[in-house]
Amino acid sequence: MKAFDVAVVGMGALGSAAAYHLARRGVNVVAFEQFELGHVRGASHDTSRIIRTSYGSPAYVRLAKSAYRDWAEFEAVAGERFVTITGGLVFCPTEGPYPAGDFTSSLSAAGIDHELLGAAQVHARWPQFRIPERVETVYTPDSGIVHASRSVAALQMQARAHGAAIRDRTRVERLSAGERGIVMHTREGDVRAGRVILAADAWTNRLLEPLGAPIPLICMQEQVTYFKPGDPRAFDRDRFPVWIWEDNLCFYGFPTYGEPSIKAARDMSNNLMAPDERTFVASPELVDELSAFLHGIIPGSGQVLRTVTCQYAITPNRDFVIGPLPEHSDIIVALGAGHAFKFAPAIGRILAELATEGGSGDDISAFAVPRRIGTAAR
Repeated sequence: MKAFDVAVVGMGALGSAAAYHLARRGVNVVAFEQFELGHVRGASHDTSRIIRTSYGSPAYVRLAKSAYRDWAEFEAVAGERFVTITGGLVFCPTEGPYPAGDFTSSLSAAGIDHELLGAAQVHARWPQFRIPERVETVYTPDSGIVHASRSVAALQMQARAHGAAIRDRTRVERLSAGERGIVMHTREGDVRAGRVILAADAWTNRLLEPLGAPIPLICMQEQVTYFKPGDPRAFDRDRFPVWIWEDNLCFYGFPTYGEPSIKAARDMSNNLMAPDERTFVASPELVDELSAFLHGIIPGSGQVLRTVTCQYAITPNRDFVIGPLPEHSDIIVALGAGHAFKFAPAIGRILAELATEGGSGDDISAFAVPRRIGTAAR
C-alpha cells in the first residue's frame, strides 16, 4: 500500500489550497478529487467571488486580514493577479437582524478602514443605487473580487509543480483509522496517510458517518444570475463596487467582470437538495425574486442574461469548521458553509499547519469541530 504523509480529500478551493501549501512545504502529499478537476458540481466554479474584511464578527475579520496576505503571496508565486479591488458596500436595514454597528465595531477593532454612510451619501457616490432612507451602509475600500475557477486551477497547478500527487476522478469510498494512520479506500486501490484533510464539502458526511462522527450539514442548490445593463460602463469595476444586502433575505452582487454584465444572487435560498438530487436547473421563482429586488435597488441593472447553479453545505450557525475531529485527531475537517472562498489560501495554509505542526499561528478557536456532534442532516 502506497503511503503519504498527508492526504487531501476534495479539490475545491479549500482542498486545492491545502494541497498547495503542503506541497510547497515539501510534504509528501496526495490529493483526491472524485470528479474531474474544475467540475461544476460543487461550489468553486464560475468566475467571481467577493473578497472582503467586512464581517460582523471579529474572528472572521482577523481571518480575512490573513487571507489578503495569503492571496498576495500566492499571486507572487503564481505570477498572476487573482484579486481585483473595487471597494464594497454592506447595506443594513435599521430594523433588520444585522446591525451596521456589528460591522463597524469589528472593523474598528481590527484597524481596518471603513465608513458608515447614509442613503443620500451612497446615492451621491454611486448613483446606480436607489437605497431606502432607513438603511445604514458600511463601506470598505479593500473589498473586491477574486477570480474563482482561475485561482483554483492555479492552486492545483502549483500544488502539482511542488510535488503533490493529484488523483482526479478518484473517489474515496471510505476512511478507516488505525495505529499507522488513515487508509483511503478507492476503487483504484488503497492509500495510507499519517493525516487526512477532509475538504469534501457536501460529501463530508459520506466519509464521517461510518466513523460515527457526522457533522450537521444542510445541503442546497444555489444560483447566481447575470444581468445585462443598458449602460454597462456605469457598472465598470472602477465605478461600481461589490455589494451585500444584509436582511432577513440576503442578496449580493458584483460590477462588470470579464464581460459587460453584472452578477447578483440571493444568499442561502433554501432550495434544499442533496448532492445526488441536484437538478442543475435554475429555479424560475428565485430568478423572479432576485430580479424584483435588484430592479428596486439598482434600476439600471437590466434584463436577465443567464443563471448558473452551485451548491451550499451549511453548518450550524453557518460557522466554518476547521480542525481535527475529537474522535479521530488525524482527520482534519474543513467546511466553509458557503462563504469561504475569499479565505481559501489562508484556510489552506492553516490546514497545512495543523497537519504538519499540530497547530496554527492564526486563532481558529471559533471554528473548532464541536465535541458533541449530533445526527447529520441531509
